[in-house]
Amino acid sequence: MLAKALVMIRPENYINREISWLSFNARVLQEAEDQTVPLFERLRFLGIFSNNLDEFFRVRVASVRRMVDFGDDGSILGDYSPEELHERIYDVVYAHQRKSQEIYRNIMVEMAAENIFIIDETRLTSEQGIFVKRYFYEKVLQNLVPIMLGDDHKFPYLRDRSVYLAIKLYRSNKPDKFAYALVRVPSISLTRFLVLPSRNGKKYVILLDDIIRYCLPDIFPLFKYDKFEAYTVKVTRDAELNIDDDISKSFIEKMELSLKRRKVGTPVRLLYDSQIPEEMLSFITSKMHLDPENIVAGGRYHNHKDFMNFPEIGAPHHYYKRLTPVRHKNLPPHDSILKKMRHSDIMLHYPYQSFNHFLDLLREAAIDPKVVEIGITIYRVAENSRVVNSLLNAIRNGKKVTVMIELQARFDEEANIFWSNKLQEEGAHVINGVPGLKVHSKITWIKRKEGDSFRNYAYVGTGNFHEGTSRVYGDDGLLTADPRIADEVASLFGFFKHNYRNNQYKHIIVSPFAMRDFFSSMIDKEIENAKSGKRGYMLLKMNSLIDPEMMDKIKEAAKAGVKVRLIVRGIFGLKIDDEEIRKNIDAISIVDKYLEHSRVFIFGNGGDEKFFISSADWMPRNLNRRIEVACPIYNHDIKDELRKMLKIQLRDNTKSRILENTLSNTYNRPEVEGRFRAQEDFYQYIKEKHQVIMKIYHNPRCSKSRAGLQFLEENGYETEVVNYMKDGISEDEIRHIMKLTGMSAFDLVRTHEELYRTDYKDKSISDDEWVSILSANPKLLKRPIVVNGKKAIFAQPAELIDKIL
Repeated sequence: MLAKALVMIRPENYINREISWLSFNARVLQEAEDQTVPLFERLRFLGIFSNNLDEFFRVRVASVRRMVDFGDDGSILGDYSPEELHERIYDVVYAHQRKSQEIYRNIMVEMAAENIFIIDETRLTSEQGIFVKRYFYEKVLQNLVPIMLGDDHKFPYLRDRSVYLAIKLYRSNKPDKFAYALVRVPSISLTRFLVLPSRNGKKYVILLDDIIRYCLPDIFPLFKYDKFEAYTVKVTRDAELNIDDDISKSFIEKMELSLKRRKVGTPVRLLYDSQIPEEMLSFITSKMHLDPENIVAGGRYHNHKDFMNFPEIGAPHHYYKRLTPVRHKNLPPHDSILKKMRHSDIMLHYPYQSFNHFLDLLREAAIDPKVVEIGITIYRVAENSRVVNSLLNAIRNGKKVTVMIELQARFDEEANIFWSNKLQEEGAHVINGVPGLKVHSKITWIKRKEGDSFRNYAYVGTGNFHEGTSRVYGDDGLLTADPRIADEVASLFGFFKHNYRNNQYKHIIVSPFAMRDFFSSMIDKEIENAKSGKRGYMLLKMNSLIDPEMMDKIKEAAKAGVKVRLIVRGIFGLKIDDEEIRKNIDAISIVDKYLEHSRVFIFGNGGDEKFFISSADWMPRNLNRRIEVACPIYNHDIKDELRKMLKIQLRDNTKSRILENTLSNTYNRPEVEGRFRAQEDFYQYIKEKHQVIMKIYHNPRCSKSRAGLQFLEENGYETEVVNYMKDGISEDEIRHIMKLTGMSAFDLVRTHEELYRTDYKDKSISDDEWVSILSANPKLLKRPIVVNGKKAIFAQPAELIDKIL
């Protein structure tokens, strides 16, 4: 059936994948240009744009280049031959590069207006020059390996994505006698930016590139050159892994060999400083045997991706206001999460809620004597992964731990090989993939002894088990003990262990076995409803929509009268030329401070709405070549949350763009009163629904009081801070605290205060009198006092706050 569908595909009926992706990256560039985005966040978006483009060239452009070389155009959507697509990509990239350089210059002007300056080597004062020289000799010089170039020398290998300075050396009295050299900018071992001493209220930063430029005479002291010119160049290489078929090697050995080969992959782009002399550029490209169409002019600096980690020297208004993750109302600290899961399903929405909830679940499972096994799929994890550490602790506590770790997670292969070996050394049952398929599902399974049998618990999510990305990726995760879901997640781990056992799943939807057909059938139901006069509708949220069969099915539904609302962050291949179809499809993309990453699908289903979350986008690779899991949502409260989330996103008139054939990225400005920004609005919704508001009577000069406030903030509580030392405290407030804590007025007195010892010690004072004294002398009040509704506590130590939750 799949082969038949593929034969019917007409590539010109879809928007090309690569061109659509470049349109997505243009939306990222829009954020860097947007004057309403805080200044240093715009700089960060410029870094994200650059990093995205690097990966695009390493993967997608490399693939197109291979199609050109081998004459294969079978997988190209859109009305392009491989040669035409390759040319079109470079046309768009050239335009984006010019735009990014313009944005960078504008940001520098705005930073200067804020007394923050990025200066080059020509603008250093003598004092700054001394500071830079000292830093160069202490930190930089030992990391530099200059290489002299010449016609008789083999041209050195240039590392993928590393920035190099191509240097011309000559004497002022003999400019025709010159030499060339290369120096790699060591931005992995050193920071790309050096903050210089402030002067007259002004802040200065210099790039590592310019530190090296400033000190070039110190790098080449053996020669008698007195003139130096330096221009940045960078190579992007093909990142495709070619895994050999040597049956004598383990899969890990094959992967390690392939990763070594990747590092010497074919160059697909040379990015160079547009000011480089023509003869110098010609020398480099000829020595590297580069095709002229694979070289791209840029500015003085490359790897703008490093601006994602620009020093935090700005004022608060230069950054987005941090949104503290909200603790889920049903998951108070130091309570059993497994017990809560037995009571009801729980949905977590990252980054609006804390990933610590999932870590707490793993920690609980690791020490619970009744838990016998933990299973998890790993695609990407943090560098110092607390998830993996929890699994290691579970092994040490005698639990059986099964880890399905995907070694072919692009650009995370080396990290996953490391964790695979580490887990195996500790005794985990590690499964390195399923033959012929990538495992991209995000699931965890916990098996617990209860009574005379076992009970399964499960987590099914849309994003990786990664503490870092959970703070910036918008994802959803379901915690459930519902046997309809949890038992089938357990069965899927059985399949990972024994690939010949492929169970039938009645609730979870697993690709590549059933997901395509399942969602096609759900769309067919909407078509049937619309044709029979009922209301047919779908709300589909995903990262990418490029699968031809699913796009055709969506258009078939729209033509039948089904109302289709699409929220697609990235690649969007749905080309709509038919007006009858267009009137029933609304499609937007949201690019904002967080990366929209969740996949959520809602189908009207004749009034009995069906909700699903999924790890899979609607792309051929996800539906045909990956193990993915979509999970039904049965809990009505969670359905309401998901419905609200999508409605909030559809209402966005600040950060959403309209997706259509021209890829113009026009902002979506629906005619609604007010300003709506989905990510901020959904955070407020989650906050209002889940937040516990705590009041703390706080003295900012007291370390114990600061510890109490920090405890509340770290645990995600909305906190009302009462600075009673500054604003005072009434007698009624003190009496209210006495009632809630059960403490007498004297119990609230700091008896080691000097004022107490000199004026009140050993005197007979009634409670009413003490209330008046405390009100008049707030420094005598013990701190911190924390109030939660009808409960209060003197919170020393801060952990005592848990008692009033």
